[in-house]
Amino acid sequence: MATTKEIGDKGEKIASEYLKKEGYALLEKNWRFSRAEIDLIAKEGEILVFVEVKALSYAFYKRPEEAVTATKEALIMDAAQRYMEKIGHEWEIRFDIISIILDKNLKIKELEHFKDAFF
Repeated sequence: MATTKEIGDKGEKIASEYLKKEGYALLEKNWRFSRAEIDLIAKEGEILVFVEVKALSYAFYKRPEEAVTATKEALIMDAAQRYMEKIGHEWEIRFDIISIILDKNLKIKELEHFKDAFF
């Protein structure tokens, strides 16, 4: 059985590939500020998109996206603010969640992209 880290790493790889196929330009992976980490930072046109990736190898008890708590959202928003200051970004932003369910062989069973998931 895969470890939580292996599932998370696989989920981020799948999410990166998905975003590229959808025409997003990937800017950063695992960008850290203080206690927060933003899994993926991308641009869709001129929109700066902060993406939280949640992956599970099962969905018996909860959906992956349900793991994004209000506390996690606040940490991501704080880190996003710092990132925008760092790059001088002053236009539109968005916070997305990519939820992935994998089978026991770490193959995609389900992928859902929640645009504008929180703010």
